[in-house]
Amino acid sequence: MWRRGFGSSVSTTRALEDKKWDALVIGGGHNGLIAATYLARGGLSVAVLERRHVIGGAAVTEELIPGFKFSRCSYLLSLLRPAIIRDLELHRHGLKLLKPMAASFTPCLDGRYLLLGMNDEQNYMEISKFSKMDADSYLRYEGQLHKFRKFMDFLLDSQTPEATHGDSSSDWLRNKLQKSKFWAQCMWHALSLRQKEMVNMMELLLSPTSKVLNKWFESDVLKATLAGDAIIGSMANINTSGSGYVLLHHVMGETDGDLNLWSHVEGGMGSVSLAISKAAKEAGVHIITNAAVSQLLVEDSGRANGVLLTDGTEVHSSFVLSNATPYKTFIELVPQNFLSADFLHAIKYSDYTSGTTKINVAVDTLPQFRCCKLNHPEVGPQHTATIHIGSESMEEIESACQDAWNGLPSRRPIMEMTIPSSLDKTISPPGKHVVSLFTQYTPYKPSNGSWDDPAYRESYAKRCFNVIDEYVPGFHSSVIGYDMLTPPDLEREIGLTGGNIFHGAMSLDSLFLMRPVKGWSGHRTPIRGLYLCGSGSHPGGGVMGAPGRNAAHVVLQDVKKLSQ
Repeated sequence: MWRRGFGSSVSTTRALEDKKWDALVIGGGHNGLIAATYLARGGLSVAVLERRHVIGGAAVTEELIPGFKFSRCSYLLSLLRPAIIRDLELHRHGLKLLKPMAASFTPCLDGRYLLLGMNDEQNYMEISKFSKMDADSYLRYEGQLHKFRKFMDFLLDSQTPEATHGDSSSDWLRNKLQKSKFWAQCMWHALSLRQKEMVNMMELLLSPTSKVLNKWFESDVLKATLAGDAIIGSMANINTSGSGYVLLHHVMGETDGDLNLWSHVEGGMGSVSLAISKAAKEAGVHIITNAAVSQLLVEDSGRANGVLLTDGTEVHSSFVLSNATPYKTFIELVPQNFLSADFLHAIKYSDYTSGTTKINVAVDTLPQFRCCKLNHPEVGPQHTATIHIGSESMEEIESACQDAWNGLPSRRPIMEMTIPSSLDKTISPPGKHVVSLFTQYTPYKPSNGSWDDPAYRESYAKRCFNVIDEYVPGFHSSVIGYDMLTPPDLEREIGLTGGNIFHGAMSLDSLFLMRPVKGWSGHRTPIRGLYLCGSGSHPGGGVMGAPGRNAAHVVLQDVKKLSQ
């Protein structure tokens, strides 16, 4: 059904040759589709070129085991900017969010558990099982993060005040005024926080996650549960300075106005991309699948004028937007003689490391957690939450990360488990379930084997299932089949350089004015007419949509300047 649902508006890539497009978008991930929609609404003729048979990039649903539909990479929705949902009318185009009954569930081997996110009173009772002091602190901790969230919202929705390259004197003045406006608004937001809170926010951004959480809490279970948000998709340790930012990055989302709530999507994450594609097609965007780009076409003057597809088709356009990673864009697609050695060096040696392996599992029964002591098949709040497996202490996270730094997949992997079929009845047969496992840490090139070896791959999957068995007796025996994406698989299948789900590390030296590299944070690139619109550009990764929307606004500004 998914391959049929993501059909093309153009029958073949040959039809692309019949005209010169205003804009081409390389990659049909959510950011590329969002950029294309805003451009088409701005009056441009736009085509999206997707390498795979299905659009969506990392936000995709695929039926890999008959009857079981997997959100193959990304698996929950929260960060998608509310303005984009409204602008593109995604609910009208079929986006349906399924709110969990609880936000977070951490089972413990000693028979206890921590269930968070039902309401403030319930949170207090749950945390009090481990520490009365932590229960008293938790509401204040969340309150502080939400104060910081307002400042971060401003940064996420703003274009960076990047220096311009080679503009005329009138453009220079206009850009200077725009930068002054940005910094004035930034100062207003900073003043609204007041100095004490601004210092607290800087402490959070610059500190290791462990320092932040140790300051607030004493319970290992609570700290480890919260620390999970800081390590997602990275090779960073919770003791790494600056890891606190990713902690904040993952609490900036919302679902229909409910803050810090991660929801399942009916039909899987591919439904997000499908809804965006419907908005795009309504705006006049042409979406072509099985259209892999092999090279950017660049005029002798240094301006992009289209792309060359792997089948030899040349497609011409006035503007090109790349939703690929910065590495793939500039190292693999752009002719090297048009880029400076310094720029290429900065792109090549950016941090694309990843410790993530995603395992999508089909099971024949609903997982039942030993600590809940329930022997009936009904779905409970714990099944709808984000489930933290093997995260009972900060030491467990440190140890798992250290294994990967030593070149080994974690001996006891840290896992985020979700069971989307607990809420979504459209993705699995009756009585059976889909389980998503986001596991860490797995190095790209293990020192004790190869991900190309089927036996080595199976040994890691079994290791994960065996750890889950300690919390969910019989889980391993309930497995019907599974799909596994290691870092090299994520790179090969989805196009994520190094397997990094964010298109590059989300460390402080790779954000804002330094994303993807210093001097080129404003979506424009050294190739005139080429723009970055993916997660490798500001404001970064996650199913957020802001890079795509912001890049489209920059292109439309440049279109307006050229027409004057």
